Amino acid sequence: MDLPEPIVFLAIEPKTKADREKLAQGLQILMVEDPTLRVDTATRTGQTVIRGTGELHLEVIVDRLEREFNVLAVVGKPQVAYKETLTRPAEGEGRYVRQTGGRDQYGYVKIRLWPGGPGTGYVFENHIVDGAIPNEFIKPIDEGIKEELTRGVLGYPVDDVRVELYDGSFHDIDSSEIAFKIAGSMAFHDAAKKAEPVLLEPVMLVEVVVPKEHMSDVTGDFLRRRGQIHSQEDRGRTSIVSARVPLSEMFGYTTDLRSRTHGGASYSMHFDRYEPLSARPDTDDEDRSAPVTAPRTPMPKGKDAGVALPEPE
Repeated sequence: MDLPEPIVFLAIEPKTKADREKLAQGLQILMVEDPTLRVDTATRTGQTVIRGTGELHLEVIVDRLEREFNVLAVVGKPQVAYKETLTRPAEGEGRYVRQTGGRDQYGYVKIRLWPGGPGTGYVFENHIVDGAIPNEFIKPIDEGIKEELTRGVLGYPVDDVRVELYDGSFHDIDSSEIAFKIAGSMAFHDAAKKAEPVLLEPVMLVEVVVPKEHMSDVTGDFLRRRGQIHSQEDRGRTSIVSARVPLSEMFGYTTDLRSRTHGGASYSMHFDRYEPLSARPDTDDEDRSAPVTAPRTPMPKGKDAGVALPEPE
């Protein structure tokens, strides 16, 4: 059975060096207990980033860190884990040439890519013939493409793509694994830009049990949240409303629903699937009227290298 994938993340920073050590220890223990919790370090900021299956999931983790491990930390706002997908086939090339005072570097790669079906992940195919690229450089090309998948074109991880390596060239002296790794990364970025990438957002299945007198308030609120009503069913004095709503629109919903229905409603929410972004969200508090083509707070690029934080400056 596949584990639920992380769809929400937040940054957490310890207030002192002692808290840093307790944070690392606490997260290691919690990850053993909870396989759906993921932790990495954002390479750009050095922050520890925790990823989970929902806002409540991460709230519980932060609460347990404080109660059970006495961690004093500064916690960022929850952020949605967006993704990218490609919408058409494309070709790309990457040529890495570097001339220095020491050894020169050379690698040249040509690829084709196709969007994959949902859930197919990344598929790499080597179609090199006649030794255009020696076998020892194929794996570095694959690794370079994988690294580029984490960045995408819009700044988010790319899902579900098939890549075919079909041509390239090398130099007997100047070619190296690192040169072909960089060339592979460049080739994928070149092709992905031509493949018309679009942003994907996580969409949730939400079910609300609400007194009939408040049903119209609940359904109207779903529509304002870019939701789609699935069904409405009456059961005695209550109604059950099912809808599919983008996760980005559901932060703080517990408090809002309680206020809207005077505490008379309850709800459950589960991840459904990723879908193309149906609007242009603005994830910064300021300047909400500014048109953007993607959320302004990209998912931190991280590496699963444990939970240790960098030493404070």
